[in-house]
Amino acid sequence: MSWLDESTKKLYKDMRKCTEAVAALSKCESKLGQDLVSTCQGEDMLRNEAEAVGATTAKLEGFSQELNTNSQKTVIEPMKRFTNIFPQANSAIRKREQSLQEYSRQQLKVEKLQEKERTGPNIVKLEQGKKALSAAKDDFEVQNSTLMEEMPQFYDGRIDYFQPCFEALLKSQVAYHSNVYKVLCELASDLGADADPPPDHQYNADLQKQLSDMKALSIVLED
Repeated sequence: MSWLDESTKKLYKDMRKCTEAVAALSKCESKLGQDLVSTCQGEDMLRNEAEAVGATTAKLEGFSQELNTNSQKTVIEPMKRFTNIFPQANSAIRKREQSLQEYSRQQLKVEKLQEKERTGPNIVKLEQGKKALSAAKDDFEVQNSTLMEEMPQFYDGRIDYFQPCFEALLKSQVAYHSNVYKVLCELASDLGADADPPPDHQYNADLQKQLSDMKALSIVLED
């Protein structure tokens, strides 16, 4: 039981961290879009491209918010509700253990009384002990029988509980990444970018050439 409780709590915490990371990424993307628009004021061509990037980051922010909302509904909230079951289940297990201890204690007590001399007071104590033993036995058997019947149902039920949660999360992630891919492709088309980017070595070489050309300008030459 403890491993399931710990695993569920870990899943809950990890999903919270995941949504926080998505929100942080979305915030950075939105800030990047805003900064690009601010940086390119006065340059019509660059401003238009920056505004296109800004509009795209706004769409991405909406997708991120939707993903986090779905993650909250499909995993975080269900996991939190599921963890609320464990205190009651653990309490039932503890009661069963306490009942077993009482049953064992009464049984030992009766065994000791049976070894004593059969005097009037000892016989009375023995009969009382047997009644207490019978009551402890009945109590233990009821609690044990309940746990033995319901615990397998609990473990099996967790599969039916988790499966639709994870399926819904997966579908929302597929929708998120599909939407992100779509708007980024549209942005690339609007900017006239090549659908197939150049290899890294070519990209780095082109970037270095542009940087070298700018460094060659007189306004950036070192004294």
